[in-house]
Amino acid sequence: MLRNQEEEVLADEEGAHWISVSDLMAALMMVFLLVSVVFMVIVQKESERMREVAEIYLDLRQMLYQDLLDEFEEDLPRWGAKLTPDLVISFQDSGVLFEVGSSQLRPAFEEILNDFFPRYVRVITSANYREDIEEVRIEGHTSRDWTNARTPNEAYINNMRLSQERTRSSLEYVINLAAVAKEQEWLKQYLTANGLSSSQPIYTSDGIENNELSRRVEFRVRTDADSRIRAILEEQRQPLSLEVKE
Repeated sequence: MLRNQEEEVLADEEGAHWISVSDLMAALMMVFLLVSVVFMVIVQKESERMREVAEIYLDLRQMLYQDLLDEFEEDLPRWGAKLTPDLVISFQDSGVLFEVGSSQLRPAFEEILNDFFPRYVRVITSANYREDIEEVRIEGHTSRDWTNARTPNEAYINNMRLSQERTRSSLEYVINLAAVAKEQEWLKQYLTANGLSSSQPIYTSDGIENNELSRRVEFRVRTDADSRIRAILEEQRQPLSLEVKE
């Protein structure tokens, strides 16, 4: 009989042990479920933010593209320029832009800028876009050619120097136009010069570089939505942390 009592006690202890383990497992499952729910809520909120910013970005870009097209559509062909939906106006008639191997603007390009830039500034600084512009980039591009260059690297470096000098001379010219004097402070904050050498050549359908089109000057608008999207993506890359406050 004593043995039976001992066995009953052991059985009760084992039962209590398994009950405590099952309680622990249930608690762990609840914690896991809670973390999963919190993570899903965070992901959903971030996705909604991304979608909202993306929609704003696309609407803003489409509106600005259309306004630029309305302003310059008739002028682009005679300027040897084109406007793309990613808000780039590219001047591609290299015979008009600069003297060969020089950063000196040709008189014909100065005349184009006299007409183009004040109207361009008027559009991008209008009430619809002024607060959403992050940067206005003047980009200089060259072909891969460089006379007497001993190596491709030497040609690239020489072209980098030339493209930077050309964008600086373009920026200096347009920012000093009397027609944009009232927007000079805004331009000093957002207008930049960026020489890109031959890093973005233009090719023919046969995969051969088109040297003439590669030598170009581009005006590119970047909106604030770009930085908002980057910020959200950076936040999503950060590890999830749950703080327990006492």
